Amino acid sequence: MSTLLYGRPPVVFDPPGAGAAIQVSPLIPGSTALEAVSDGSVDEIMIYAPAGVLERRYTLALALRALKVGGRLDVMALKDKGGARLKKELTGFGVEVGETAKAHHRRCVVIRPEAMTGIDAAIAEGAARIVPGLEAWSQPGIFAWDRIDAGSALLAQHLPALKGAGADLGCGYGALATVVLRSPGVTGLRLIDLDRRAIEAARKNVEDSRASFEWADVRTLAAAGELNFVVSNPPFHDGGAEDRRLGQAFIRKAAELLKKGGVAWIVANRHLPYEAELNAAFGRVRLVADEGGYKLFEAVK
Repeated sequence: MSTLLYGRPPVVFDPPGAGAAIQVSPLIPGSTALEAVSDGSVDEIMIYAPAGVLERRYTLALALRALKVGGRLDVMALKDKGGARLKKELTGFGVEVGETAKAHHRRCVVIRPEAMTGIDAAIAEGAARIVPGLEAWSQPGIFAWDRIDAGSALLAQHLPALKGAGADLGCGYGALATVVLRSPGVTGLRLIDLDRRAIEAARKNVEDSRASFEWADVRTLAAAGELNFVVSNPPFHDGGAEDRRLGQAFIRKAAELLKKGGVAWIVANRHLPYEAELNAAFGRVRLVADEGGYKLFEAVK
């Protein structure tokens, strides 16, 4: 194992080509877990750094730990998405940092020294844990990792007792799934998320034989029109930037997954224009609630 790649850096930074590096991002299904890489085993790592502070420092610390002494860490981030803090954060680990600016990004290069500081603390701060107040497993980097998202809470408040087989698209750490599975009429629930960390947390939080867990991109799921229901609080950010096409793709996939007469419960931020997509994909759409900055829809295929 000589070269690792975390995420998808812009081509302007010349990331390693296909086959030249092992992908370790938790947001790319099928990738290797950076946590599982042996200490001091890697020659070079390129990281497109996450925006969240705890998540970013955790990733940087894991990468430095994985490098051989003399190995090279090459990390970049948009200036306003953590890039402005990269050099200071890396310097805090006791390493020398070379910094450049390009394409609205900051780029830092580190050659791993023999001794470093603060690595274990940063890994502990960004690791999976039971979150006080939630009393559930979660981890920095997972959507709404340390709270109940207001949109999911609105959906849970209005959700009826569902029946049959269904799916939770973008399940996160499993908060909504626990509500769905309170209904004895539910025979099976697929929990699906792009984030490996979310799936790992959900496995610990949702201890129910009716639940199954899938680390996958919802947009590319095979769909046979077999489900009775779908619940979803779709994402609308990709790489930190708003992308309404994500939610629209979730709506289309929900319709593809459902059998005729199946129902989708979809919650979204009020400003997102999903009505046209819902009306195109479903036979009947009802606005159930509009409060707290969120809209909740019931859509029947």
